[in-house]
Amino acid sequence: MANIDYSKLNALLVDDVVLNIKVAEKMISPFNFQVRTASNGEQAIKAIAERQPDIILLDLMMPIMDGFETLRRIRAGEAGDPNVVVIILSALNSEKDIIRGMNLGANDFITKPVIMQRLNNVIEKHLLEKFKD
Repeated sequence: MANIDYSKLNALLVDDVVLNIKVAEKMISPFNFQVRTASNGEQAIKAIAERQPDIILLDLMMPIMDGFETLRRIRAGEAGDPNVVVIILSALNSEKDIIRGMNLGANDFITKPVIMQRLNNVIEKHLLEKFKD
């Protein structure tokens, strides 16, 4: 890990499958983030408005509000900093879905099943870019 005190950073994990949340929490545990969770996009928008996360790990296929709409609203500034780091973690893996997610403003797109080392490398890369100043 780089010269960032990750324990002072907030991560928001957004997925409607509890097991996926638990797996993601375990995978990012080396960072010691302060972790919050949401089970759909509507809850995520509320959580972001309550306390701005430094990074969001976002699933796409969720009830009530899917990840695409959630990302659109985040980038539109409807819930805090529109420039927050958003990494999509999704079972959707078609070129169309990946392009759509990236065009909506995702910082990165990782398909499930997620490889822990890849996820952690992507997180570190984007947070280093964000906090390079």
